[in-house]
Amino acid sequence: MRILMTADAVGGVWQYATDLAASLVPHGIETVLATLGPPATAAQRGEAAAVPGLTLVETGLPLDWLCDEPGPVQAAGEAIRALAEREGVGLVHLNQPCLAAETSYPVPVVAVIHGCVATWWDAAHGTQPDRAFAWQARLVRAGLMRADAVVAPSASYAAIVARCHRLPTPPLTVHNGRAALPVPAGLAQADHVLTAGRLWDQVKRVRLLDEAAGRIAWPMLAAGPLVAPHGETIELRHARSLGTLSTPDLAAQLARRPIFVSSASFEPFGLSVLEAAAAGCALVLSGIDTFRELWTGAALFVDPDDADGFAAAIGRVIADQALRQHMGEAARIRAARYTPDAMAGAMASIYAGLLGAAKPSTKVAA
Repeated sequence: MRILMTADAVGGVWQYATDLAASLVPHGIETVLATLGPPATAAQRGEAAAVPGLTLVETGLPLDWLCDEPGPVQAAGEAIRALAEREGVGLVHLNQPCLAAETSYPVPVVAVIHGCVATWWDAAHGTQPDRAFAWQARLVRAGLMRADAVVAPSASYAAIVARCHRLPTPPLTVHNGRAALPVPAGLAQADHVLTAGRLWDQVKRVRLLDEAAGRIAWPMLAAGPLVAPHGETIELRHARSLGTLSTPDLAAQLARRPIFVSSASFEPFGLSVLEAAAAGCALVLSGIDTFRELWTGAALFVDPDDADGFAAAIGRVIADQALRQHMGEAARIRAARYTPDAMAGAMASIYAGLLGAAKPSTKVAA
């Protein structure tokens, strides 16, 4: 069986897609991975080449959230449909649901929503998107309604998606999976704090963490881009930027088991938290529903608006080595639940259910 899966090389969707494609191989499923947006890096192409049977197609098509109008997104949906026909796949897995908004695919469609303008805007501003972005929300909702199955990476985010897009039922929940990064054994713990992700994204609340960094005894390091593809930037005053790290370089950072923090006010899943947990890092996280769903009993939680609270929680872990050891082990044990094999098994079951129905995606957008 061959499927066509879309992805991009900008954020966590790339890691999700390549990990899933590799873990689908034992299920007899080969993947045509079609990327949209900026081209893959040499390292990413190497990751794709290491997946048995994976065909990487860099389409050069635009990402919806980097577009100013719907026309290019609609054209991208048609181009992905044509690619699916040329490749002779049996199912299309869209990691950008808007690509199904106005396109009739010849095979069943699974739409996995990792994030979108409507849910991001709701978290950032508490309102529906401005008129300039309303077309994006409309296309995402149409794609979700048209898909044969809709999946979200956490039950908490599934509920947000259902509310923001007025869906009749919430998406199915399939937790993301990530294998522990290969790290050297036996390294001493580092006496610093680490955060990682899209540092420029305002819902990551890195400015608040930067403020907390000025109130703790240990240095805070921040891994990830400070500048967005569309130009948004952030400057750090107290935390030290590491820039965007390769997977081996991030693994080397996590191998020293720093205290890992995330102050995100919105997170559909949080792969960087999972990577840190799998390495045995003690976790200090914002108390949002997603993190509580995934990490209750394995992390300290702080109000995402409380810089003093983050400084106090981090300080508590710094001051208590036994607590830090206990939290790191609890995080490592919890991370073992969220594996690529578990993710692939759940997704393969969804694929099989749709293929058993032997019915192409012909729903009309609501």
